[in-house]
Amino acid sequence: MRGKRTIGLLGGSFNPAHAGHLHISLEALKRLQLDEIWWLVSPKNPLKKADDLADYALRLSFARGLANHPRIRVLDVEAQHQLHYTIDSIRFLQSHRRDCAFVWLMGADNLAGFHRWKNWREIARRLPIAILDRAPFGIRALHARFATAYATHRLQSAKAARLAECAAPQWCYLTIPRHPLSATHLRKTLGRNAFLRHNARDKVV
Repeated sequence: MRGKRTIGLLGGSFNPAHAGHLHISLEALKRLQLDEIWWLVSPKNPLKKADDLADYALRLSFARGLANHPRIRVLDVEAQHQLHYTIDSIRFLQSHRRDCAFVWLMGADNLAGFHRWKNWREIARRLPIAILDRAPFGIRALHARFATAYATHRLQSAKAARLAECAAPQWCYLTIPRHPLSATHLRKTLGRNAFLRHNARDKVV
């Protein structure tokens, strides 16, 4: 860990990126004391229908326009190197960026279905994981298969600033102020207008 930059990885479709993504990123920067957060915009999501995704170039461009913060970077590494699964991206980044110590970031909604991800146990063994609270998934997430399997490796939230230094498997559940926006809600209520900049910036904390 000595001399390494600590990086939080937030992966997803960002369909579209919105103020909720910014909110959890800023909370993670503060609570985990990270140097940076990298948004990994996925070309596809193996657990979602391709027809539900907006064009990749639009999602990437929109995310970059929204993430206007000096410590948040938006990367297209998955598209550039044809990385199809989260485990592929983690292997690639750990191999090519040995100067960095990574923490995987996810909302409580993703933790509930984390056991459906390809090689989810290897992900847990490769890097620490921070789960950020999101209504109404908290209770269900904490009873999910991952949380049960790695219950003895849970770090107290009061010690969250140490997570990036911990050897995997290690994880932490962070209770944070909840943000009301979700990409699903924006698509359902706004349709194509979900990618309008002013809608995405609403209610940034």
